[in-house]
Amino acid sequence: MQTKYSLNLSQVKVNNPTPTIVPLSKLLKRHGGQRLHLLWSSGPARGVMSLKDSKPHLTPSQASELLSRLFGLTASQIKPLPSYDDQNFYVSVTEGGEYVLKIMNSTDSENWTLLEMHTCSMAFLHQHGLPVQTAVPTLTGELMNLQTIESESVSKRYMVRLMTYLPGTPVAKVSCTPEILYDIGKMAATLDEVLQQMDHPNRGALERENFIWNLSNTPLLEPYLHVMDGEPLQQLVKDVIEQYKCHVLPNLSSFRKCINHGDFNDHNILVEPDDLAGYKISGILDFGDMSCGYYVFELAITIMYMMIESPNPLEVGGPLLAGWESIIPLNEAERNSLYFMVLCRFCQSLVLARHAVAFYPENEEYLMITARTGMHHLKQLWELGKEQVESKWFDGAREYLEKHSGSVPLKPAVRIV
Repeated sequence: MQTKYSLNLSQVKVNNPTPTIVPLSKLLKRHGGQRLHLLWSSGPARGVMSLKDSKPHLTPSQASELLSRLFGLTASQIKPLPSYDDQNFYVSVTEGGEYVLKIMNSTDSENWTLLEMHTCSMAFLHQHGLPVQTAVPTLTGELMNLQTIESESVSKRYMVRLMTYLPGTPVAKVSCTPEILYDIGKMAATLDEVLQQMDHPNRGALERENFIWNLSNTPLLEPYLHVMDGEPLQQLVKDVIEQYKCHVLPNLSSFRKCINHGDFNDHNILVEPDDLAGYKISGILDFGDMSCGYYVFELAITIMYMMIESPNPLEVGGPLLAGWESIIPLNEAERNSLYFMVLCRFCQSLVLARHAVAFYPENEEYLMITARTGMHHLKQLWELGKEQVESKWFDGAREYLEKHSGSVPLKPAVRIV
């Protein structure tokens, strides 16, 4: 049974205050350890030049003024947070409480319906007990407020939201034990399962046709492959795309559909110390890559990103898969495609990072941090082959459960009749 949840567009306000001078940065930035997002956040049509100037660049004093005028709060402490294409500020207020002031980039700010779905989805997940941020209403009751700001005589519009603050440390900064991986797999599955219950009139905004980070669109990498000319891995990437066309694409109809978070990585998952299990998940961040997809996509994406930071990448899949299947057992078609989908995500990261380097060669070292590690993992997975990797993952899941009698046992695999 689906639960209806709606954010009325009356809660979105367009405001045109007295213009404020805002210097905009023209430097592409990337938060260390995370994959590229800005250049392709709504598909190939969104070009580099149109987006590299769209990131807001407010000063802390300007952010404080927004906080006071829109939300009636006085900042006692305000500091920038790592961000990619948007701008985020940590805010502690004299009235009590901690928040994140989020100023969206000017391009995404124009897509009201998609931002509405992000806001609704977080509220829906929060209502169902998941540790996600929620939007705080303005003084006049809006959850999103579009501000017009002038920069160098050009007016740009930025959507402003005040989000609740989630405590915790990114998983990337802690030792990722099998127990944490199990919980991450379980949380990823739970998140998708809850989102699938949400019924909203604008749910179609999450279809995001040609969104290049959706694994359904793996073949859209082909126009970018020229950036890898001369590299040994170029042929491997071509082979992976062909494997997708041969072994995944014909079976998409057998995959179960859902809404994907799409970026369940170790920088978007927060944990806090827990006396019983070492750590517990305290927060899930960044819903900007949400799109309609399939359950197995979320699992593949999560495995790929957890492999990136792990000293034992092949050991990641077992406990993570055990956690996932304690909530959503894979059906036969999904199991047979998981290996290929993980390879596809590595290819997306590699090719799109290389494409960014073509525009910003001076930032190659920075842009390729994740991709360079991914190159090694991609090559290793390919050389080991599907049968050996699947055996490692699925046998590892069973071994994890045998050693942890308190874990929820795997449900039987779902068969398609």
